[in-house]
Amino acid sequence: MKETIGILGGSFNPVHIGHLMLASYLSQWGYVDKVWLTLSPLNPLKQASGLIADTERLAMLDIAAKGLAGAEVCDIELAMPRPSYTIDTLDELARRYPDKRFKLIIGSDNWLVFDRWRDPGRILADYGVIVYPRPGYDVTAEMTRPGMTLAKAPVADISSTFIRAAIADGKDMTVFLPPGVFTYITDNRLYRK
Repeated sequence: MKETIGILGGSFNPVHIGHLMLASYLSQWGYVDKVWLTLSPLNPLKQASGLIADTERLAMLDIAAKGLAGAEVCDIELAMPRPSYTIDTLDELARRYPDKRFKLIIGSDNWLVFDRWRDPGRILADYGVIVYPRPGYDVTAEMTRPGMTLAKAPVADISSTFIRAAIADGKDMTVFLPPGVFTYITDNRLYRK
Protein backbone atom coordinates (compact mmCIF):
# COMPACT_ATOMS: atom_id res chain seq x y z
CA MET A 1 0.00 0.00 0.00
CA LYS A 2 1.33 3.45 -0.98
CA GLU A 3 2.27 5.98 1.69
CA THR A 4 -0.17 8.92 1.62
CA ILE A 5 1.47 12.32 1.61
CA GLY A 6 -0.56 15.44 2.33
CA ILE A 7 0.63 18.50 0.42
CA LEU A 8 0.21 21.63 2.50
CA GLY A 9 1.29 24.38 0.15
CA GLY A 10 1.69 28.02 0.90
CA SER A 11 3.90 31.06 0.85
CA PHE A 12 4.73 30.48 4.55
CA ASN A 13 5.46 34.19 4.89
CA PRO A 14 6.31 33.30 7.68
CA VAL A 15 5.53 29.76 8.79
CA HIS A 16 3.71 29.85 12.16
CA ILE A 17 2.46 27.46 14.84
CA GLY A 18 -0.93 27.12 13.15
CA HIS A 19 0.76 25.47 10.14
CA LEU A 20 2.61 23.01 12.38
CA MET A 21 -0.45 22.25 14.51
CA LEU A 22 -2.36 21.35 11.34
CA ALA A 23 0.44 19.19 9.92
CA SER A 24 0.81 17.35 13.23
CA TYR A 25 -2.93 16.83 13.58
CA LEU A 26 -3.44 15.48 10.05
CA SER A 27 -0.58 12.99 10.34
CA GLN A 28 -1.35 11.86 13.90
CA TRP A 29 -5.10 11.51 13.35
CA GLY A 30 -4.59 9.39 10.23
CA TYR A 31 -5.78 11.66 7.44
CA VAL A 32 -2.34 11.17 5.86
CA ASP A 33 0.87 9.34 6.75
CA LYS A 34 3.00 12.46 6.42
CA VAL A 35 2.60 16.16 5.52
CA TRP A 36 4.98 17.87 3.13
CA LEU A 37 5.12 21.61 3.81
CA THR A 38 5.43 22.77 0.20
CA LEU A 39 6.81 26.26 -0.33
CA SER A 40 5.08 28.20 -3.10
CA PRO A 41 6.96 30.99 -4.82
CA LEU A 42 3.74 32.94 -5.51
CA ASN A 43 0.07 31.96 -5.38
CA PRO A 44 -1.51 32.99 -8.74
CA LEU A 45 -4.61 34.19 -6.83
CA LYS A 46 -2.63 36.45 -4.46
CA GLN A 47 -0.54 39.60 -4.74
CA ALA A 48 3.22 39.45 -4.10
CA SER A 49 3.19 42.44 -1.73
CA GLY A 50 5.31 41.80 1.37
CA LEU A 51 6.57 38.44 0.12
CA ILE A 52 10.18 37.94 1.24
CA ALA A 53 12.75 35.90 -0.71
CA ASP A 54 12.12 32.20 -1.36
CA THR A 55 15.45 31.33 0.30
CA GLU A 56 14.47 33.05 3.55
CA ARG A 57 11.03 31.44 3.68
CA LEU A 58 12.59 28.06 2.93
CA ALA A 59 15.16 28.55 5.72
CA MET A 60 12.34 29.28 8.19
CA LEU A 61 10.43 26.19 7.02
CA ASP A 62 13.54 24.06 7.56
CA ILE A 63 13.92 25.46 11.10
CA ALA A 64 10.22 24.87 11.82
CA ALA A 65 10.14 21.27 10.55
CA LYS A 66 13.16 20.11 12.58
CA GLY A 67 11.93 17.64 15.15
CA LEU A 68 8.32 17.72 13.95
CA ALA A 69 7.29 14.11 13.50
CA GLY A 70 5.08 13.51 10.48
CA ALA A 71 6.18 16.58 8.52
CA GLU A 72 8.88 17.41 5.99
CA VAL A 73 9.76 20.40 3.82
CA CYS A 74 9.23 20.21 0.05
CA ASP A 75 10.78 22.82 -2.26
CA ILE A 76 9.70 21.32 -5.61
CA GLU A 77 7.78 24.43 -6.70
CA LEU A 78 10.87 26.64 -6.51
CA ALA A 79 12.27 24.87 -9.60
CA MET A 80 8.98 24.79 -11.52
CA PRO A 81 7.62 27.37 -14.01
CA ARG A 82 5.81 30.36 -12.51
CA PRO A 83 3.11 31.13 -11.74
CA SER A 84 2.81 27.97 -9.73
CA TYR A 85 -0.32 25.86 -10.30
CA THR A 86 -1.22 23.14 -7.81
CA ILE A 87 -2.20 20.59 -10.47
CA ASP A 88 1.27 20.89 -12.05
CA THR A 89 2.92 20.40 -8.65
CA LEU A 90 0.80 17.33 -7.87
CA ASP A 91 1.48 15.84 -11.31
CA GLU A 92 5.23 16.40 -10.93
CA LEU A 93 5.25 14.89 -7.43
CA ALA A 94 3.32 11.85 -8.70
CA ARG A 95 5.83 11.47 -11.55
CA ARG A 96 8.86 11.74 -9.25
CA TYR A 97 7.46 9.58 -6.45
CA PRO A 98 5.33 6.82 -8.02
CA ASP A 99 5.50 4.86 -4.75
CA LYS A 100 3.49 7.56 -2.94
CA ARG A 101 -0.09 8.79 -3.05
CA PHE A 102 -0.64 12.55 -2.80
CA LYS A 103 -3.55 14.52 -1.34
CA LEU A 104 -3.91 18.28 -1.35
CA ILE A 105 -4.54 20.07 1.97
CA ILE A 106 -6.35 23.43 1.85
CA GLY A 107 -8.24 25.68 4.21
CA SER A 108 -11.99 26.16 4.03
CA ASP A 109 -11.34 29.71 2.73
CA ASN A 110 -9.64 28.19 -0.33
CA TRP A 111 -12.33 25.52 -0.71
CA LEU A 112 -14.90 28.29 -1.20
CA VAL A 113 -12.95 29.52 -4.27
CA PHE A 114 -11.65 26.11 -5.37
CA ASP A 115 -13.58 26.29 -8.64
CA ARG A 116 -11.26 29.19 -9.65
CA TRP A 117 -8.19 26.95 -9.41
CA ARG A 118 -6.67 25.32 -12.49
CA ASP A 119 -8.24 21.87 -13.11
CA PRO A 120 -10.13 21.57 -9.80
CA GLY A 121 -12.05 18.51 -11.03
CA ARG A 122 -8.87 16.64 -11.87
CA ILE A 123 -7.27 17.57 -8.52
CA LEU A 124 -10.30 16.01 -6.78
CA ALA A 125 -10.45 12.95 -9.04
CA ASP A 126 -6.73 12.15 -9.29
CA TYR A 127 -5.49 13.22 -5.88
CA GLY A 128 -8.23 14.23 -3.45
CA VAL A 129 -8.50 17.27 -1.22
CA ILE A 130 -8.49 17.50 2.57
CA VAL A 131 -10.21 20.68 3.76
CA TYR A 132 -9.49 22.02 7.24
CA PRO A 133 -11.58 24.69 9.01
CA ARG A 134 -10.60 28.38 8.93
CA PRO A 135 -12.38 30.95 11.12
CA GLY A 136 -15.19 32.68 9.25
CA TYR A 137 -15.26 30.21 6.33
CA ASP A 138 -17.76 27.50 7.14
CA VAL A 139 -18.10 24.52 4.84
CA THR A 140 -21.42 22.72 5.12
CA ALA A 141 -22.21 19.12 4.14
CA GLU A 142 -23.94 20.45 1.01
CA MET A 143 -20.63 21.97 -0.12
CA THR A 144 -18.72 18.68 -0.12
CA ARG A 145 -17.87 16.85 -3.33
CA PRO A 146 -16.52 13.40 -4.20
CA GLY A 147 -12.78 13.33 -3.57
CA MET A 148 -13.02 15.89 -0.76
CA THR A 149 -12.54 15.11 2.94
CA LEU A 150 -13.50 17.53 5.69
CA ALA A 151 -10.94 17.37 8.50
CA LYS A 152 -12.10 18.17 12.01
CA ALA A 153 -8.79 19.86 12.83
CA PRO A 154 -8.55 22.32 15.71
CA VAL A 155 -8.97 25.91 14.56
CA ALA A 156 -6.14 28.36 15.21
CA ASP A 157 -7.15 31.93 14.42
CA ILE A 158 -3.65 33.00 13.43
CA SER A 159 -2.26 34.10 10.10
CA SER A 160 1.03 35.11 8.53
CA THR A 161 -0.52 38.53 7.85
CA PHE A 162 -1.13 38.98 11.60
CA ILE A 163 2.44 37.85 12.38
CA ARG A 164 4.00 40.24 9.83
CA ALA A 165 1.99 43.21 11.12
CA ALA A 166 2.89 42.43 14.73
CA ILE A 167 6.61 42.14 13.92
CA ALA A 168 6.47 45.44 12.00
CA ASP A 169 5.00 46.99 15.19
CA GLY A 170 7.88 45.60 17.27
CA LYS A 171 5.91 42.85 19.03
CA ASP A 172 7.59 39.70 20.38
CA MET A 173 6.18 36.81 18.33
CA THR A 174 8.22 34.04 19.96
CA VAL A 175 5.21 31.98 21.11
CA PHE A 176 3.36 32.40 17.80
CA LEU A 177 6.19 30.92 15.75
CA PRO A 178 7.96 27.55 15.78
CA PRO A 179 11.11 27.44 17.96
CA GLY A 180 13.96 29.28 16.26
CA VAL A 181 11.88 31.05 13.61
CA PHE A 182 11.45 34.32 15.50
CA THR A 183 15.20 34.36 16.20
CA TYR A 184 15.84 33.89 12.47
CA ILE A 185 13.42 36.73 11.65
CA THR A 186 15.02 39.04 14.24
CA ASP A 187 18.61 38.17 13.24
CA ASN A 188 17.81 38.85 9.58
CA ARG A 189 15.67 41.95 10.28
CA LEU A 190 12.71 40.54 8.33
CA TYR A 191 9.23 42.10 8.23
CA ARG A 192 10.43 45.37 9.78
CA LYS A 193 8.94 48.71 8.74
